[in-house]
Amino acid sequence: MQITIKPLSSDLLDDWLFYFENVAFADNPEWSGCYCHYYHFAGSNKKWGKQTKEANKSHSINLILSGIMHGLLAYSENQPIGWCNINLRDNFAKELYKYDSSDSGKKIAGIVCFLIGHAYRKQGIARKLLKYAISHYTNEGYDIIESYPRVGELSDAHSYRGPVALYESEGFKIHKELKGLYVMRKEL
Repeated sequence: MQITIKPLSSDLLDDWLFYFENVAFADNPEWSGCYCHYYHFAGSNKKWGKQTKEANKSHSINLILSGIMHGLLAYSENQPIGWCNINLRDNFAKELYKYDSSDSGKKIAGIVCFLIGHAYRKQGIARKLLKYAISHYTNEGYDIIESYPRVGELSDAHSYRGPVALYESEGFKIHKELKGLYVMRKEL
């Protein structure tokens, strides 16, 4: 299967919307209202629970059009089949952990989500997205890529941050251990 990966831009908004509305959550519809807005949402989890699908969609569209929300779309035969939500860490409203003072002045990308269409899982799409991210963010002058995989045996849906083994295979190392997750990093 030929896979093409493209960085998200306003020109790809229709593809991104098609992916989220038709592919991303076909097997997990209860999560379909996120539109990958959760990590860009500044409110509490309680407030998040009151967010509507329409509000999340609208906010994510605005973030894409304003150049704040970034990520990577994977395509097969010109159809989007996968997504990686990767961004300048400082662009996320949610803070997953207290950052180190040694990070000051470093350009750090954070991976918060991989969503691979159900029919395309277990075919190396997430790995291709990750390899592309490493190359792309190196070329963009980033110093570090970090990820936040959950620890333990998880369903495909709950592994949306990517599995530890995937990151290890691409040279990521555990930077911190937190309750239920690792912060993993790769120096670029």
